[in-house]
Amino acid sequence: MSTPSKKRLIRDFKRLSSDPPGGISGAPCADNLMIWNAVIFGPADTPFEDGTFKLVLTFDESYPNKPPTVKFLSKMFHPNVYANGELCLDILQNRWSPTYDVAAILTSIQSLLHDPNPNSPANAEAASLYRENMKEYVRRVKATVEASWMDDGEMATEDPIPEEDEEAMDESAHGSGGGAGQATSASTTPAAAAPAS
Repeated sequence: MSTPSKKRLIRDFKRLSSDPPGGISGAPCADNLMIWNAVIFGPADTPFEDGTFKLVLTFDESYPNKPPTVKFLSKMFHPNVYANGELCLDILQNRWSPTYDVAAILTSIQSLLHDPNPNSPANAEAASLYRENMKEYVRRVKATVEASWMDDGEMATEDPIPEEDEEAMDESAHGSGGGAGQATSASTTPAAAAPAS
């Protein structure tokens, strides 16, 4: 049985699949629609360029009223990423809005790679180097980029969607088509520009 959260996640997946923002991808696990695997490619003209960074997004039944938990599986050296891979990003905390969808979340994280916020550090060493020794900061980030190429960090699953959820997706595709897709397209731009908390 589909819950409001699962219906919303199905819409999010359809939107992300049909109109994916550049440099990001994501899909739910085969055995659990509430857990998503995602990949963010390092933005051009940044130290993260050419990196392939894996993440996991974990949703609960309160989505979209509350944000998912998001964690990098790939090793990261970034002022706003904790050692355990969790992020310090305001839209995942105090500035969350139910209009944000998975595409907006991933776009915001990609934007954070482009524009770190060293004034709200999750990694004090990375923030300090970013402010005071850019050459060393870039060297450390480049090491994580190279590690991302060989990263065998486990994804939650290989198969993106279980069959019963595929049927639900087919049914919702022929339904109203309103709701999340319409509300969230306006939120993608603000989310992409959202600063870290």
